[in-house]
Amino acid sequence: QIIHKYQLNNKNFHIPIIVISTLVAVLSSFGSFDVIIEFVTFLKPISLNGGYYNFLSLEDTYLEANEWWRLITPMFIHFSFSHLVFNCLWLYVLGSKIELYDGNIRFIALVIFSSIAANYSQHIFSGPALFGGLSGVVYGMFGFCMILELESKNLRYGLPPAIYLFMLIWMLLGFLGILEIFGFGKVANFAHLGGLIAGLIFGMVSKYISMIKLKI
Repeated sequence: QIIHKYQLNNKNFHIPIIVISTLVAVLSSFGSFDVIIEFVTFLKPISLNGGYYNFLSLEDTYLEANEWWRLITPMFIHFSFSHLVFNCLWLYVLGSKIELYDGNIRFIALVIFSSIAANYSQHIFSGPALFGGLSGVVYGMFGFCMILELESKNLRYGLPPAIYLFMLIWMLLGFLGILEIFGFGKVANFAHLGGLIAGLIFGMVSKYISMIKLKI
């Protein structure tokens, strides 16, 4: 396996993401403390009524208020300890491998792209609502790894095919409502799907760029 040569000085950009997610979870009491959460939601909240947020529109949040950071910051919101641990463990496992073999610049780009796709997808299908988590980014990384391992003779990232199958089945169970029945709470299923599609696209583009570089 070839380790990517183009690295920034810091080779562990997945660690700050885990730290920020943990801090936001703790400081917000897993989404309960609105003073923290209101700065990282996808849409800008304008009021809290009966435990539910009222939000500005997409246009007002981004075009009028210019709060563009909200495109990615919902990934730092987690609503339970298990939600946080599950996502951070996968980010640590996959993030470290992607940074090692593909470079941290590509890793950062993948995180940003899959986060935006996941958050926007969830917004499109659920409307103005409070959602969050690194799950969309995790599915983006899975999609990316899946594409790059398709033609590889070796397990580039050390992930057996059964892991990919498990994650796809997990997403299907979410869409069927089975995860909610078994106490996993409301799942941002379209964020998972949006992140996965973004990861697949990012993987295909990365593969195409690498092929062009080899021909030059």
